[in-house]
This record gives sequence, C-alpha cells and structure tokens, in this order.
Amino acid sequence: MDRYNMFEIHPGMPREVRLGDITVRDGFQHEESWIPTEAKLYYLQELALAGVKRIEATNLGNPRIMPQFRDAEDVLKGLRDEFFQKRLVKKGIKPDQIEWTAVTIREPAVDRAIRLKEKGIGPDRVLMMVSTDEEHHFANSGTSLPDYWREAERCIKKCKDAGIRMCGTVSTIWGSPISGPTRFEDAIEFTKRWLSIGADDIEHADHDGSAPPNQVYRYFSMVLDALPNPDLHVAHFHVTRGWGLANVLAALQAGIDIFEGTLGGLGGQPANFLDRVPVQGTGSYYYKDPSDVGLVCFEDMCVMLDEMGVNLEGVNVDRILELGKMVERTVGRRLRSESITNGRIPKEPREEFKRPGLSKVKANLGEKEDQIFPSDWPEVPVITPEILKRE
Repeated sequence: MDRYNMFEIHPGMPREVRLGDITVRDGFQHEESWIPTEAKLYYLQELALAGVKRIEATNLGNPRIMPQFRDAEDVLKGLRDEFFQKRLVKKGIKPDQIEWTAVTIREPAVDRAIRLKEKGIGPDRVLMMVSTDEEHHFANSGTSLPDYWREAERCIKKCKDAGIRMCGTVSTIWGSPISGPTRFEDAIEFTKRWLSIGADDIEHADHDGSAPPNQVYRYFSMVLDALPNPDLHVAHFHVTRGWGLANVLAALQAGIDIFEGTLGGLGGQPANFLDRVPVQGTGSYYYKDPSDVGLVCFEDMCVMLDEMGVNLEGVNVDRILELGKMVERTVGRRLRSESITNGRIPKEPREEFKRPGLSKVKANLGEKEDQIFPSDWPEVPVITPEILKRE
C-alpha cells in the first residue's frame, strides 16, 4: 500500500462522484431581490448542458411564505418546453438523463407536484424533510414528528402511484440551532424510517453549519455501516462556519459519492424580505448576519475534486466557473467562490510571471542550468540522529 496515496489510505473513498446543483432552489430562496423566471430557466438549462444531472428546480410550497417561488409552475413548464428540450438534445444530452427535483415540504405541495405531473410538467423527484430535533421540525413544518411521518408515508404512496421519486431529508444531524446537541443514532434511525416507508434516497443535511469534519466522517461511516448502498445517500452541507469543503472531503473519505452545492455558495433560510417588502419566510434567521451563510460552493467543490483526480461524471468544470461569474451578475454582488477569482491550478509554466535574468545570473556564478544545490554539497543530505532528536 502507498501510505501517501489518499485513495489507498481510505480504501472506501470513491474515485467518481455524482454532483447535484441546487442553486435555483436552495440558493435563490435566500435572495431578497426577485430572480426573474428567465434567469432561473437559463441557469437550469446551462447547468444541464455543463453535465450536471441532478438539479433542484423550484419549491412547490406556499408562495405567500416564499414568494421567490411564485413562478414555480412556469419554471417547471419551461423545463419541458420543446425548445428547452431540443437544445439539450442538440448538445448530445438526453432529457431523461436529467433528474429535476422540486421541494414539497407538506402534503399540499406534493399534491400539486402530482397534478403537474399529470399535465406533463411535473418534477421527476420531490423532497420532504424531518429534523431529529422536534422543535426545529415544528418551526419548519408546523407539525409534530409522529403526525409528519404519517403525512410523509401517505405522500410517498401517492408519489409512487404517480411515478415521482421521493427524497427524504434528515436535518439537525450535527446539532440544532434551536435545541442544541443531537444524537447520530437518532439520525440513523430517521434514515431507516424514511427508507422503510418507501423513500428513494436520503439527503443528510447540515442546514446551519454545525458539522465539524471529524464528526462528518464519523456520522457517514456509521450510516454506511448500517446502510451500505451509496446510491441512497446525499450529503448536503452549509458553510455558516466555513467548513463546507472540509466536510465534503470527510464525507468522501467515509465513502459518500453524492454531493450538493450552489453556485457561489448561495443559500440559507428562505428570505424574510423580497424586493424590500417583508414576507413571512420560515421565521427569524438562526444566524446573526444573513449575508454570511450559504451552502458548499459548487464551483470550488468541482475544482477541488477535479484537482484530487476524482471523476466528476462528465461535469464541465470550466463552464461551471463561467456560470459562477454570471450568477454574481444576476444577484448583484461578489459571492464566496475562490475558484472563479483565482481560477484552476496552473498546469503549464506562466511565462508572464518569470523575472528576467535568471539564466545570466546562473552563468555568471558558474552554475549549470538545471543545478539547484551548491556543487560541493554531498549528493545525499546528511541528517544526524541529534537533528532528529531536537525538541
């Protein structure tokens, strides 16, 4: 074994990942200015053209609470538009290769998704959510956990009859912004409950940036011990405390290979304002500065994994970086991506940064062009036992 090779140190670490982009849903929901429907459809199509196959398109919940999604049906209709589909096909992408998801936290939203499916414009996959902290769950959904589980069970049956996949999210895995510490054992039990009532996959979510990397590794190791099929598990990290990419790496080392993120690291709770008008949202923000939250930055995640030699399942990293720059124009501010500022790691010499005159200096000193140590030094460095013992 090569003890310096990360893939060999972590033999279960995937060499290929599946990436989901949730910019248009989870990212834009936090924006306090209206994002036009045309912009949403533009990014959804361009992400698909860039090779992303798992994309969240909208939220079918009550638009009075989250008015950023008052165009939900127009967005879903646009995804099935003939010209939208033809452009994918022209670029060699089969429309059925893309899985479009809509968030449907409560049963009326699920029923709405099914009605839209019957009209030919519904989502391929919907998402419901429980929190292991019942106080947090009640704040998000307005129900007790037992009542919600019954609702989710009904909804999953309806979705299966309609040909819609259901994702069950488990939240407050690493702690709750309301009740504090939580237990991994509860999150694993919730995961099993979702699967037992028919959920197709599980989103394991750190919704407020409470997950330090060592605990991410521990949790996902426990999950994969209990439920070893990686197709069942999606990792979802917020970066309120700046640990997003470290958590992606920790989950990858544990064996997870499906990750979500947003362009520019956008996202957070649904906004409490839209175009300067107060709206209900989901209540008070859990953090001091609403501009300092968001999800794992999709661009930076793509670049990091690509530089590590992990296969991105056909995602065009350079196009993702271009889209990241465009999203900054759409929302009107600089976002958190470091990669769109500093680019990829250079693979060729950068002549423009070389200082002139090195060859002449070496020649004047009697050095060879490729010489890097003094000629009278020993060929092999001498490290004495005394050096190794230094405190």
